Amino acid sequence: MARFSVVLALLSSLLLSSCGFHLRGDLPLSHFPAMYIQSERHSELAALVAERLERNKVELLQSYQQTAPMLQLIDDTLERRTLSLFPNGQVAEYELIYKVRYALTMPNGEPQQYQFELFRDYQDDPNQALAKTKELELMLAELRQQAANRIMRQLARLH
Repeated sequence: MARFSVVLALLSSLLLSSCGFHLRGDLPLSHFPAMYIQSERHSELAALVAERLERNKVELLQSYQQTAPMLQLIDDTLERRTLSLFPNGQVAEYELIYKVRYALTMPNGEPQQYQFELFRDYQDDPNQALAKTKELELMLAELRQQAANRIMRQLARLH
């Protein structure tokens, strides 16, 4: 019976590793031993991407070197679009649109530009302004986390 358990565990681990499964946040970035990140000063998205790169054992360079890739975070913006109104004409619900544009320049290569959008619905209540402001901040932080994860997945796909 114990032997069957060991064989089952080995078979399961073999199956998971052969299908490309990785633990969340653990991406194969061995093709990027070092990288330079260019962004606006104090960019929260850049800080999140840098944290994830370091966690995946990518050395972050302090200045641009032509022998290493450069990740340029061009911009990240939050827009909102009205989805519905209260009977009195005040906005009841927004759609938040978080747009990210970035470029990756490989050594001796041309910059490859990427962009994507993330969407969230947000219900507004003028009677709960302070709570809704905090909720909006939390949503924006979550959108930045998802954007950083998406950039990392894109980097992991490149070879």
